[in-house]
Formats: sequence, structure tokens, C-alpha cells
Amino acid sequence: VQLQASGGGLVQFGAFLGLSCVASGLLISRATMAWFRQAPGTEREFVGYTDWRTGASPVLAESVKGRFTISRDNARNTVYLQMNSLKPEDTAVYYCAANRGSKYEFWGQGTQVTVSS
Repeated sequence: VQLQASGGGLVQFGAFLGLSCVASGLLISRATMAWFRQAPGTEREFVGYTDWRTGASPVLAESVKGRFTISRDNARNTVYLQMNSLKPEDTAVYYCAANRGSKYEFWGQGTQVTVSS
């Protein structure tokens, strides 16, 4: 199983950025697909998740609700994180992860997002 995250970069305060996570070796329609982030010197933080199996809308952390959205394309086996109104505190390495059972067992390599003030 591989999760390939991409789309990070350096942007200015208030800008938008879209991340992608392409999965291989598993079907995202049969897993909970999540985004996490980790800033230097901090613990990994949950950003949000989507689970096709439940039919529910994606769930987002309070810190990003209203600014970030999670979507998916099952045909492309890809999950997206659209980030709007970016703030310097959103600066982090962003990871996608997959949970097929009780824990997030698969992780991507991470993509750096840097927001300048």
C-alpha cells in the first residue's frame, strides 16, 4: 500500500492550496481516509477525514472548519484537501492516512505547506 501526497508549497497569508493523496494497493472507498498535519516541535494534529462507507459528510477539525474541505474521487482513488484562507499557523507537513480497521495503518510521506505572513 502506498499513499502519495502532493501539492504542498509556499504561499502567502490568505491564499489557497490544494493537496492530493493518491492511493495504491487499497481502495479509498473501503477505508477511512484522513489528513493530519504536524508543525515543527508539535504533535501530529488531526485535520479531517472522509469515509465513503458511512455516506456521511467529511469531518473537519474545528481549527480548519469553514476554510478546508475534503473531497474524493473514487475513480482516481484520490483524496483531496482544499485549503482556503490559509494562515501562518497552518504551516506544517501534511500527511494523508488510511484506516481500514481500527487504526490509521498506512501513511503517506507528507507534503510541506508553508504560509508566510
